Amino acid sequence: MIVIPAIDLHDGHVVRLKQGAFDDVTYYNPNPADVAKTFQDAGARRIHVVDLDGSDRGNSVNTPAIKAICRAVEVEVELGGGIRSAKDAGQMFDLGVDFVILGTLAVKDPDAAREIIRQFPDHIGIGIDAIDGRVAVHAWKEVSDTTALDLAKSFDVLRPAFVVYTDIKRDGMLTGPNIEATAAMVNAVNIPVIASGGVASMDDLIALCAIPSLFGAISGKAIYEGRLNLKEAFEKIQSS
Repeated sequence: MIVIPAIDLHDGHVVRLKQGAFDDVTYYNPNPADVAKTFQDAGARRIHVVDLDGSDRGNSVNTPAIKAICRAVEVEVELGGGIRSAKDAGQMFDLGVDFVILGTLAVKDPDAAREIIRQFPDHIGIGIDAIDGRVAVHAWKEVSDTTALDLAKSFDVLRPAFVVYTDIKRDGMLTGPNIEATAAMVNAVNIPVIASGGVASMDDLIALCAIPSLFGAISGKAIYEGRLNLKEAFEKIQSS
């Protein structure tokens, strides 16, 4: 299992939200590229970037910051937020992004999402953000009738690069990941699964690492709050 540090972008700054709420923002750093470089220097193999404003507005907003991050590091960069078309995805790849994550589009227009996966094989992930098992879209402001497992299964045959499964209730809360739901997702599909939401400590990463075949785990707030030592996490988890 790989550990993937997260950079959430809002107005060009590195921030964290609680459960996706824009009225509960903590600002950490005005220079996302510097943060990305720090993650790379600590041993990161991949960095998870979210354009929060893009997710809210439906189009890329923090493009300068994304471009700066890609220029600052040599490791893989995966990006989600506001990508609604093949053109949007292509523009992000032109900036240097390695993987693009489709969230809202996968629910609202699955045929378009499938076409993007076909157009950019091995470079498209599916973001599944769930609350009580159901998928939320449009910056988590709307909860659909689609279940997280059903959405993942519907894309299984196309083999996207990975699925990022986020438990919204735990995101930014430092309450620990949803081990049971994450394990269910891993067992339901043949797509690599990345866990997101709630990681607060090394113990949480160890618990996730015990899920057979889990590809990766994302951590954001625990890193910024000093609860998780990234270098130690890379040494203990990624080498295990």
